[in-house]
Amino acid sequence: MDITTIWNTPDCHGDWQMNGADLLSGNDLSTAILISVFTDRTALADDVIPDGTGDPRGWWGDVADAPPIGSRLWLLSRAKQTDETLRRAYDYLVEALQWLIDDDVVARFDVLVQWIRPSMLGAQITAHRVDGTITTTRFDWAWNGIT
Repeated sequence: MDITTIWNTPDCHGDWQMNGADLLSGNDLSTAILISVFTDRTALADDVIPDGTGDPRGWWGDVADAPPIGSRLWLLSRAKQTDETLRRAYDYLVEALQWLIDDDVVARFDVLVQWIRPSMLGAQITAHRVDGTITTTRFDWAWNGIT
């Protein structure tokens, strides 16, 4: 079992959850989804870096012969509130979660992205596990400030 990762919404970061003096374990799928969605995946060569620095970011632990960890949602930090931005958010989420399908952890995902309110992107991810169980996670608090 993996260490349980939870999202600390007020501080905008993931954190490990304690069980007394020990780290809580379990909730492996939820932890995998959080890491996949909120870790910065390396930008592709043709991606436009929103802050103009040219820094492709990415996780330091990525290796050449394995799929990269995380999502490219960070590329939307200065995107306009358009249908094109919704499409890109959907594509980035699907890309970030694909490894869970490839590794037979999840049979499929249903991903819904929408504008929650002005400048606020929300997403709902429904994981259909191989054993038939379904887990739904909503992220209607995560991506604020899209113009």
